[in-house]
Amino acid sequence: MSEQAESSDSNDIQIVAAPPQHEMPFAYVAGKAITQLPQDLYIPPDALEVFLEAFEGPLDLLLYLIKRQNIDILDIDVALITEQYMAYVDLMESHQFELAAEYLVMAAMLAEIKSRMLLPRSTQEEDDEEDPRAQLIRRLQEYERYKKAAEDLDQMPRLDRDVFLAGAQGPQLERNTPDPVVELQEILMALSGALRRADMFEHHQIQRETLSTREKMAEILVRLSSEKFVPLVSLLMREEGRLGVVVTFLAVMELIKDSLVDIVQSEPFAPIHIKARS
Repeated sequence: MSEQAESSDSNDIQIVAAPPQHEMPFAYVAGKAITQLPQDLYIPPDALEVFLEAFEGPLDLLLYLIKRQNIDILDIDVALITEQYMAYVDLMESHQFELAAEYLVMAAMLAEIKSRMLLPRSTQEEDDEEDPRAQLIRRLQEYERYKKAAEDLDQMPRLDRDVFLAGAQGPQLERNTPDPVVELQEILMALSGALRRADMFEHHQIQRETLSTREKMAEILVRLSSEKFVPLVSLLMREEGRLGVVVTFLAVMELIKDSLVDIVQSEPFAPIHIKARS
C-alpha cells in the first residue's frame, strides 16, 4: 500500500521552469532601459567631488593625526606622521577611492622632508639650513587658526539655521468708545474761550486823515470875509480831533506870518479873536 502511494505522489509532482533572469538596467533614458555603458561616454575627473566628514584636505588629515597623538605642532615626528599618512593613503586606495591630487602632493612633501632629515649633514650646514619641517609647520599653524575661526563662526547663531523669523497677526480688537456727556455749561465755556482767542488775533487798520494847512488857511480867510471878528476857540473843532486842532493852529500862525490876519484880545486872559487885516 505504501509503495503504491509513493508512486502516485511522484506522478503528481510537476517541475516548473524558473523564469529567465534579465540583466538589471542601471538607468532608464526616455523610458528605455540602459544595461551597457556607451563606449563614447566620458566622465570628467572633477564631475564628482566627495567631501569626507572628518578631513577636507591633506592639512586637515595631518592636523588630525597630530592632535590624535596629543603633541605640539612644533614637535611633530615627521617619520611617524609620514607613516600614518601613507597608511591612510593606502587605505583609501585599497577601497578604490580616487584621492585628490593634493593628497598625493602632501605625501610627496612628507617623503621629501623625511628624506632630508635622514640625510647626514655637517654642523655648519645644520646651522645655515632651515629646519625642513618649518614650512610644513607654518602651513599647519595657519590652517589651524583658520579652522578655529571657522568653527567659532559656525557656533554663532545663524538665520534660518538656529534663528528663524516668526510673524504673527494680532487679534482684531473692536473698541466701542461711549459718546461723552457734554453739559451746556461746558459748551458755553468752550465758546467763551474761542471768542477770547479770536480777539487775540484781531487786526486793526488805522488810516491817517489827510489835513492840509493850506486848505485850513483858505477856510479861515473865507470865514473872516463874512465876519469881522472870529473867536479862536470856534476855529478849533473837536470833531477834527487832535490833529485837526494842530493843523488849525498852524494855519492861524501862517496867516499871521503872512500878515493876513491879526490876533485881538480886549484884556489879559480874555477870549482871543482873529480878524482880517485891512
